[in-house]
Amino acid sequence: MPPKRGPTLFDTQRTQVLQSQAPLAARMRPRTLEEYLGQEHIVGEGKLLRRAITSDQLFSIILWGPPGSGKTTLAQIIAASTNAHFEPLSAVSAGVADLRRVIQEAQDRLGMFQQRTVLFIDEIHRFNKSQQDAVLPYVEDGTVILIGATTENPSFEVNSALLSRARVFTLEALSVEAVGRLVDRAIADRERGLGNLNVMLAADARGYLVNMANGDARTALNALEAAASAKPPAIGDKRLITLDDIRDALQGRATRYDKNGELHYDAISALHKSVRDSDPDGALYWLGRMLDGGEDPLYIARRLVRMAVEDIGLADPGALPQTIAAQQAVHFLGQPEGELALAQAVVYLCQAPKSNAVYRAYGAVMQDVAETRNEPVPLHLRNAPTRLMKSLGYGKGYQYAHDLPEGRSDQAHLPPNLEGRIYYEPTGNGFESLVRERLERVIGPREAREGGPRARRESGPREDAARAEIEELAPGEESQEVPETPPQPPAPRSRGKARR
Repeated sequence: MPPKRGPTLFDTQRTQVLQSQAPLAARMRPRTLEEYLGQEHIVGEGKLLRRAITSDQLFSIILWGPPGSGKTTLAQIIAASTNAHFEPLSAVSAGVADLRRVIQEAQDRLGMFQQRTVLFIDEIHRFNKSQQDAVLPYVEDGTVILIGATTENPSFEVNSALLSRARVFTLEALSVEAVGRLVDRAIADRERGLGNLNVMLAADARGYLVNMANGDARTALNALEAAASAKPPAIGDKRLITLDDIRDALQGRATRYDKNGELHYDAISALHKSVRDSDPDGALYWLGRMLDGGEDPLYIARRLVRMAVEDIGLADPGALPQTIAAQQAVHFLGQPEGELALAQAVVYLCQAPKSNAVYRAYGAVMQDVAETRNEPVPLHLRNAPTRLMKSLGYGKGYQYAHDLPEGRSDQAHLPPNLEGRIYYEPTGNGFESLVRERLERVIGPREAREGGPRARRESGPREDAARAEIEELAPGEESQEVPETPPQPPAPRSRGKARR
């Protein structure tokens, strides 16, 4: 292993300057597990990770959590407490060449000094597949102990092979109490914090700061430092930080949303389930969270269309046009005007009666398509535009529905191996209750349908009273009376026979 250049006077000066001029969040990083706040579920007394750190028996881990939850801080605590060599890399700037250099040095260090290497990769989700593959063999054989930090779901952003060789620890956003303690510690600390500035934080300003930080310690500390630095000393050299000072420093809430990450999928799932449960308040809230986080409104519109056909269907046929209209309004108006159209569509979907009958029917159809023999189309349902096709029996025995007294036929429409199969079973919700009544009047109850066309033919004609029963009509639908004499089929055209 080539000798490394030792620290120079300039390196020492640079380190001192960074320690004194670094942002408050960097200066106030906890240095020990005793100073570390939050994440008791993984580093509390007796927990696996804490035992591994204190006994210096480390293994490869992935730290997954939101920004400001303490991933990098925990890695630095591990670096200070282990006898292994600690090698930090940032996936933002490092590449395969850097990984190979670190691996080579780790191999030499292990062979020459029997010292293991802890490789910390910050933002590991920014490494592509080939970069992650480059470190995989050396994690597997123990050349390096990997600590990866990511804000993205490792299930999607870390190779499954690498993931199987590491233990994932999920960090949570810091609680309001934990952020408050960090703020108080920074105000009082004279060595690394703001103690020398004589900062006094008003109670309402403190409450606003820890709440608006959204569990992100970095956001809270940096906003506090900005407010304190811009506040001139008053009587007695005290700097009173007011609510307005904190508002000015924060410039709004730290938004926890990533339209390309985990929260994107979680939020749309919450919106969909709120609609399915007919909860307009929950649905509107998640809609607002997504739009506030910068979500593409047309993506939301597309998902609303899906909700209309999956969870409502024919229980309210107006749901689909409502969502299509919302999509067109968003496309036409843009933001923020189009957002109100999305809100209206969300409320409409919530109040609409629900049915997944069509969704289930189509799923059952596709399962039969995939898992049963694909029989040919029955001959009587095929067109016969040529003489040869007629001679082969195409169209033979087909019954033209409009020529029949009831305007329909009991002939089979499914292949023989699926005869009697029932896919669509309408519910009793909303408009679909009328659909169910109509189907029962036209093709009989479920018991008759399960037997197939043959069972319906053998059950005999329906009573005249049932045929004469007046159907309940949907708005705008006109009554269609069956004529006593069925109409005659149209005469063939001179240019050829019509295909039916």
